[in-house]
Amino acid sequence: MVNYPTVAVVILNWNGRKFLEQFLPSLMRTTYPAVQFIVADNGSTDDSLDFLSRNYPGVIQLRNGTNEGFAKGYNTALKQVQAPYYVLLNSDVEVTPGWIEPVIQLMEENERIAACQPKVLSWREKTKFEYAGGAGGWMDRYGYAFCRGRIFDVCEEDKGQYDDTVPVFWASGCALFVRSKIFHEHNGFDELFFAHQEEIDLCWRMQLSGYDVYVCPSSVVYHVGGGSLPKGNPRKVYFNYRNSLIMLFKNYTFWERLWKIPFRLVLDGISAAQQLFKGNPGFVVTVLKAHIAFYRWLFSSWDRTCFPAKRVALPRGIYKGSIVWEYFIKKKQRFKEIVGTKG
Repeated sequence: MVNYPTVAVVILNWNGRKFLEQFLPSLMRTTYPAVQFIVADNGSTDDSLDFLSRNYPGVIQLRNGTNEGFAKGYNTALKQVQAPYYVLLNSDVEVTPGWIEPVIQLMEENERIAACQPKVLSWREKTKFEYAGGAGGWMDRYGYAFCRGRIFDVCEEDKGQYDDTVPVFWASGCALFVRSKIFHEHNGFDELFFAHQEEIDLCWRMQLSGYDVYVCPSSVVYHVGGGSLPKGNPRKVYFNYRNSLIMLFKNYTFWERLWKIPFRLVLDGISAAQQLFKGNPGFVVTVLKAHIAFYRWLFSSWDRTCFPAKRVALPRGIYKGSIVWEYFIKKKQRFKEIVGTKG
């Protein structure tokens, strides 16, 4: 590449001193020549910022007095960052040499690409795909998100089977490359979400506006996962169920809402019942609270400004069947078994 547009790597930090100490060294080995590193602190109460000041004085600090969550925290921070490209990078991500170059080259060659992700592998099991991103996100017709390389809790071993650079439905928020102009044109993340599903919602809205979302597997990062809210945490379950329903209502057409939302509510109920039979009644209570919060939003709080302004394109990366049926009934656990070789 002759031209190197500026890339701002922005880490949203909340009491993440341990991860900053562990993973900033790999980030400092980034070879891309026009990069700036920013830590946007979300009201940390540990010594994260003192650690940065002592050990990484070249890292720009943006300080927010309260924890605004992933969505609003990033919106607040990115209003202060001037660069053609943002990389929203989790603090628990280890990057590899040359991780920025292939993604920026791809996006520079195709102006329709609004967002892109690298291949996301597990930091703990480096030969396996990581839950939060895999090799790019997809969605089934009922709004269930999954990844190339990860179906529900099953993460495949990376054998190069998803090393093609292709469009996907959503790009992982743990290492999200996005054009700053398009991010702000779409008002960034929906701040109601607080955390979880907001990157899927943004990618969906950008696709409806005519842009593409890609995965670039020649760039590789390793993600720990569960740094802020571990898997199974009631708050995490609540956000996932509530935010998913809000996202579907926002981005479905009127006719899709009429039958897909009720069907999704039924599927959520079945999922909660399974957890009840497994001896986890708290899960049922959390899902019920998430549904109540969705109804409250639906009948009193939703704002038409949060909906896509226009629909000029159909999203890519949507599986026309049910991932729940394929996984739980037909016992298919790999992406290509379900979607086929074209996915």
